[in-house]
Amino acid sequence: MSHTLNFRRAGVSTLSLARVGNPLRSEPLHTSKELCRFSKEDAAVLTPSFLKPFKNLEAKQFVHHSSLDLNEVYRYTKTIFKEPDHLLDHGRKIARHLYNKSKHPNIKLGDLCIALVTDLLVDGEPRQALSVIKSESKVPFLEVADTDGNLELIAHQGISPDKIDKGCLIIEQDAENGFLVYTFDKSSSGTHFWMRDFLGVKFRRNNDYMTRRYADMCVSFAKEGLPEEVGAEERTRIAGQAMGYFEDRDEFDLKHFRQEALKEPDVIEKFDQYREKQDDEDGGALEDNFVIAKKEARKAANRFRSTMKLDCGVNISFGPSFSDEGENAFERGFDDETGRKFVKIYYGEEL
Repeated sequence: MSHTLNFRRAGVSTLSLARVGNPLRSEPLHTSKELCRFSKEDAAVLTPSFLKPFKNLEAKQFVHHSSLDLNEVYRYTKTIFKEPDHLLDHGRKIARHLYNKSKHPNIKLGDLCIALVTDLLVDGEPRQALSVIKSESKVPFLEVADTDGNLELIAHQGISPDKIDKGCLIIEQDAENGFLVYTFDKSSSGTHFWMRDFLGVKFRRNNDYMTRRYADMCVSFAKEGLPEEVGAEERTRIAGQAMGYFEDRDEFDLKHFRQEALKEPDVIEKFDQYREKQDDEDGGALEDNFVIAKKEARKAANRFRSTMKLDCGVNISFGPSFSDEGENAFERGFDDETGRKFVKIYYGEEL
């Protein structure tokens, strides 16, 4: 089940700060001695900086291979939600945990902000949340200052809400299943340390997730999983049949999907091989049965495009709707006189 987040009433109440270096470069960890507290006016200005980056992200949850309580960020956050006065102490522990996981040459020194957020609406219900953001870059900004009656222009370096590199929003909901977590890493530099090593999170494997993974898999399979000699129009047809299955049915059944959407034994075999690779990336097999989330399926279908590139400089792009016309709209052939291939496209009118 997807959740609706509303940040309109939310506000930052307290904040713990740290500067987290890279131990490999002998950079230190520096944590704040006191919590930062704000007036309502200042909180109204600061709150968007701690919440704006988390719009339109996919939900995740904390996990651990042995016991959820052994996930350090989960455990510290759980305590903070129960006893907000422990934010400074447990904020330091979160910063220390991040410092210990920052042992990769590509990880940069950065400022860590851990903010306690109140009245964040989840499906209309107010919840506490913890916003954890790390900024690894500074942006310049200018201030006109009044110094003894004289106006001066002073340059500063600071954090921009649009330039935050890493973030995690942990919402006090569904604690027994790892909370509701939204996270991003814009500067991973090929590492997995933020989401895997530091946070220990995975996507919530609900109907939305399963629909999205399978629909995306079908699109990528049509583009990458078929032999090179398969033409663009055939790839579009296969993708269209797969997307049509998601559109026409309310429930997904893998066995039925193979028979109804993929049909041909060779295509089914290639798909099964491709699916095994996706299972490995997910850290486990995807479900064979689930309720189809129509919105997620349509998003994947709209992303599909296949292009036929010809050596004469003409490129033909096939959109999702091509599969509805298919055989009636497109024809391949070979001209004996010129010794060259040709294609015919039948259409009603130009759009």
